[in-house]
Amino acid sequence: MKKLFNYINDEVLVKAANLNMANLSLRIIAGILISKFIAIYIGPQGMALIGNLRNFLSAIQSLAISGLYKGVVKFVNEFKDNAVELTKTLSTVFYFGFFSSVFLAFVCYFNAGFINDIIFSSNYNYIYVIETLAIVLPFYALNMFAFSIMNGFSKHKFLLLINILSQILGLLVTLILIYQENIDGALLAIVITPALNLLITIVGIAFRKSLVSSIKITQVSLSILNKLSPYMIMALVSAIALPIVMIIIRNYLIDEVGIKSAGYWTAMTRVSDYYLMFINSLMALYILPRFSEINSKTAFRKEVFSFYKTIMPVFLVLLLIIYLSRSLLVNLLFTEDFKPVEDLFGYQILGDIARVLSMVIAYQFLAKKMFAHFLILEVFLFVVMFFSSIYLIDEFGLKGAVMGHCLSYFMYFGIILLLFSSSLFGVITEEGLDN
Repeated sequence: MKKLFNYINDEVLVKAANLNMANLSLRIIAGILISKFIAIYIGPQGMALIGNLRNFLSAIQSLAISGLYKGVVKFVNEFKDNAVELTKTLSTVFYFGFFSSVFLAFVCYFNAGFINDIIFSSNYNYIYVIETLAIVLPFYALNMFAFSIMNGFSKHKFLLLINILSQILGLLVTLILIYQENIDGALLAIVITPALNLLITIVGIAFRKSLVSSIKITQVSLSILNKLSPYMIMALVSAIALPIVMIIIRNYLIDEVGIKSAGYWTAMTRVSDYYLMFINSLMALYILPRFSEINSKTAFRKEVFSFYKTIMPVFLVLLLIIYLSRSLLVNLLFTEDFKPVEDLFGYQILGDIARVLSMVIAYQFLAKKMFAHFLILEVFLFVVMFFSSIYLIDEFGLKGAVMGHCLSYFMYFGIILLLFSSSLFGVITEEGLDN
C-alpha cells in the first residue's frame, strides 16, 4: 500500500496546479449534478429547506473547529522544524477542538427540536437530521484538524488528492440518497458526507504516525491558544454571521413571499457559488500569500491594480456570458419550475462584482493582521445585508433579496476604498503601509 501511495505521489501528482483545477472542476460538476437532482426530485420548496440546513451546518462546523483552521495552518507551518512548539500547537488544537466539538454536539443533540423549528419551522419534523448532525460533528472537526495539520506541512498535492476523492464519495452518496429518499435523503447527505471524508483523510494521517504521538494533554498551552485567538475570532465572525443572516433572510422570504420564492433565491446563490469558486481559489492561493510579503504602499497598489487589470476583465466577460445565457443555465442546472430564477441574475452578478473587487483589497486585513478593521467591516456588511434585504423584500418581493445583496457589497466596497484611499490613490511619500 505504501509503495502504491508513493507511486501516486511521485508519478501521478506531477503538478499541484493541475490537481487544483481538477478539484475545482469536480466541485462544480458535483454541484451541478446535485442541483439537478434536487430540482428534479424535490423542487423549489426542498431547495429552500436544503439552503437553510447548509447555512446552519456551515455555521455549526465553524463553531466545532472554533475557527482554528487558518491559525493552525500558519502555526504548524511556522513550527514544523521546532519539535517543542509543534507538540504544544498540535496538543492544544486537538484537545481544545475535541472538547468544544463534543460539547457542541451535545448541545445540538439535546436541543434538536428547537433547532429544527429555527431551520425548518414547526411545520416540518426533521429532528432526526439534527440529531444525526450532532453525532457526526466531532468526526467532521477531527477531519478538519487533520486537514489543517497536513496543510501546515505543505502537503498540498496530497490534500488536493484527498479533496478529489472526497468529492467523488460525497457526490455518489448524495445522489443515491436523493434518488431513494428525496428530501430526507438530501438532508441526510448534507450532514453525513463531510464526516465521511474522515475515512479518506485517515489514510493520509497513517503515513505520519509521528504526529499522533506528539499529541499529549500535558502539552496543552494557553499561550498557543492566546496566539490563535485573533484567527479564531475573525474566522468565527465571518463563518457564523453570514450563514445566520442567510437563514433569517430565507425564513423571511418563506413567511412573506412563499417557500418557492425562497427556493428560487437559494438556487441563485448556488449558481453564484459555482462561478465564485475559481476567483476565491485564485485569491487564497496568490493574493493572501503575496500581500503577506508586501511592506510598502507602492507594492500594495501595484498588486491590487494588477489584479483589476488582468483578472477582473476575464471575470467580467465570464459574468456577461453567464447573464446572457441565464435561461439556458437555469434549464441546465435546474428545471422549468425554476424559471423565475432568471430574473435574479442581474442584481446577484452586480453584487458579486462588488464583492470580488472588495475582497482583493480586504485580504490586506488578513495579511497584515488588521483584526479590528476586519471585524468592524464584517459586522457592518452583515447588518446592512440584513436590514436592506428585509426592507427591499417588503418593497419588491423576491427580487429584493438579490437587491439587498447588491446594495450591501457596493456599500462595503465603498468603505474599503475610503479606508485604503491613500494607499490606492494618494501621493506616496513614504514606504509604510499604514493607512
